[in-house]
Amino acid sequence: MASPPGKKLVRSGSGLRMVAQSTALTSPFTLEEPRWIADKDCDHCMQCKVKFDFLKRKHHCRRCGHCLCESCCSLRLPLPRMSFVDPVRQCKPCSARSRFEEDFYGSQLASLQRGASLQVSGDVLDVPQTMTCKLSNNQRFLYLDGASHLEVEIVRIETVEMEMEAFEPGSDQQHLAGIMLKHGILGQPASHQLCLRVPPYSDERQRALTWLSAMQQAVLFTCEAQSAEDD
Repeated sequence: MASPPGKKLVRSGSGLRMVAQSTALTSPFTLEEPRWIADKDCDHCMQCKVKFDFLKRKHHCRRCGHCLCESCCSLRLPLPRMSFVDPVRQCKPCSARSRFEEDFYGSQLASLQRGASLQVSGDVLDVPQTMTCKLSNNQRFLYLDGASHLEVEIVRIETVEMEMEAFEPGSDQQHLAGIMLKHGILGQPASHQLCLRVPPYSDERQRALTWLSAMQQAVLFTCEAQSAEDD
């Protein structure tokens, strides 16, 4: 199998993975492989508590590393957040999480990289601008291009807040109108804010809404990956 530029194939005890050639190129959404619970330290399935014996063999979930029986760890699903090339064995709770992530890797990531036209304001801009916002190919930067050019490192996004507005004055029903990003800049102690909103009367409103929703999920994935590293 040929490796894409900047990638390499590696084989671990869990399976074949396509990873970045250096940590500087690793996607901020990536989760590290867990350390497996050693067989010698596990006499019972860590979920159903059945005792292991000659017939009840031990298996390991590739996502959490727990030691489990066949009944609790029989599913094989894609796990792109750990860069596996092929579907891998996962326990039921982890497989539910992986299925939840399928939409992001199946469509939302492509939407982020295609980009969308949004109304952008913030303390780093003199005036609001309509800018094309897109995720870089290596998934590490948010590029914003208009009269100005901005680059935001995804791992430096600290918070994301949804901005909702009523469908019409007086209505209790609301829809997504934008997101507020709080982010840091390398070498600067203070945080900055960017507000990304759907431009009024946009012909590509649905594309912009899809992009905003995907960016919120991307930030949540990044925070989850950083939290896992800290643990």
